[in-house]
Amino acid sequence: MLYECAIIGGGPAGLSAALVLGRARRKTVVFDDDHARNRVTREAHGFLTRDGTKPSELRRLARKEIAEYPSVEFQNEKIVSIERLDRAHYELKTASGKVFRSVKILLANGLRDEQPNIPGIEHFYGTSLFSCPYCDGWELRDRPLAVIADKNVFKLAAEVYTWSRDVIVFTNGEGQLTAEERKKLNAKEIRIVDDIIARLEGENGQLQSIRLEDGTLIDRTGGFVSPLWSHPNHFADALGCERNQYGGILTDEYGRTTVWNVYAAGDVSHIVPSQLIIAAGTGSAAAIGMNGDLTNEFFDTI
Repeated sequence: MLYECAIIGGGPAGLSAALVLGRARRKTVVFDDDHARNRVTREAHGFLTRDGTKPSELRRLARKEIAEYPSVEFQNEKIVSIERLDRAHYELKTASGKVFRSVKILLANGLRDEQPNIPGIEHFYGTSLFSCPYCDGWELRDRPLAVIADKNVFKLAAEVYTWSRDVIVFTNGEGQLTAEERKKLNAKEIRIVDDIIARLEGENGQLQSIRLEDGTLIDRTGGFVSPLWSHPNHFADALGCERNQYGGILTDEYGRTTVWNVYAAGDVSHIVPSQLIIAAGTGSAAAIGMNGDLTNEFFDTI
């Protein structure tokens, strides 16, 4: 079967695009292997009318709404390759060996987080340690917080200071702060710890303290880390899509990449700022671009 639109990714960007395309009566398939970036997060924040909802519940509600539009189908499959057959057709292969064909492709598969190599961090990430203060700062307000980062640590610490005046910056031996940045942090009484972190300690996902390599124990009840991110697959590079200044896929305002019939939305293109509601908005815009281009191509054919 030939689809008009194939969406890679079932997060807020992909689901928002699917809703718009379903309402436009476009034959669409959504591939979702249920490996969302925010799967460890208990609550999603900043999403209007759904503040505090579990990410899994947001996905469930979205799928329920999209199910009202018969032209959209879901495949719980992982795409492993996308091959361009000609100017107007792409072939997609899944890990299970299935083959699908589509006119247009939307890359909406997000990013992959790689946490700092600190023992114990996996027990607290998504519960009392987070990556985005705009998403989770309110829940940690006025608590003694840690900022753990080796890159962009000054920016992250300055943002976290909005929610708490009790902030300690841990560079974990990397020392990625300039003399001027250190001066600014010290002026706001933000302590800087350059020692290497031995491990994080706490119970039931709640951080209680940070133990340094020399044995020093520093009480902290939450905080923010700056994870490294990477693209979860090679599709953008394999298809020849250009990157933007942040390393995301370069697009125009309607999600069009530099490759014909390939679109991108969500964190995979709009890396910063990274918010669910922003990802959903870019997904909607990309779907409008896809539908508009399909319409124009139909009327250009005589």
